[in-house]
Amino acid sequence: MYPVEPDTLKARIIEDMKTAMKARDKARLETIRLIQAAIKQYEVDKRTPAGDTEALAILDKMAKQRRDSIEQFEKAGRDDLVTKEQFQLEIIQGYLPAALNEAELKQLIETAIADSGATGPQDIGKVMGLVKPKAQGRADMRQVSTLIKQMLAG
Repeated sequence: MYPVEPDTLKARIIEDMKTAMKARDKARLETIRLIQAAIKQYEVDKRTPAGDTEALAILDKMAKQRRDSIEQFEKAGRDDLVTKEQFQLEIIQGYLPAALNEAELKQLIETAIADSGATGPQDIGKVMGLVKPKAQGRADMRQVSTLIKQMLAG
């Protein structure tokens, strides 16, 4: 196990887990343990400690999985599972930075288009490569991709 630096996302997760244990908040504790397990799995796979950047990418992936699951469970009429996934999504989003609003996102994309010299739909990859590190965990990447396509098409 790798040492945890103070004032990091991992340290905050550990403190929140302790708080949830003391409060006997089983649902919150379960979600925090899922987050910890995902981070530990990353560390084992990569054989290196996960920093805040990696932890944010893991949390972003977990949030995307929850949004996809919610969508599928709603189609299947499984309201019980929708509620559980929404609760987990709220906790995961609590660790992610504040979401970008649409105006901020469009500004970020416009800057990336200008910086990359993108001229059309064939340059979506270039623009996405510049936007993704800045928007990771702060925006739904499907929405980002759609906005890039619209802005380059039109």
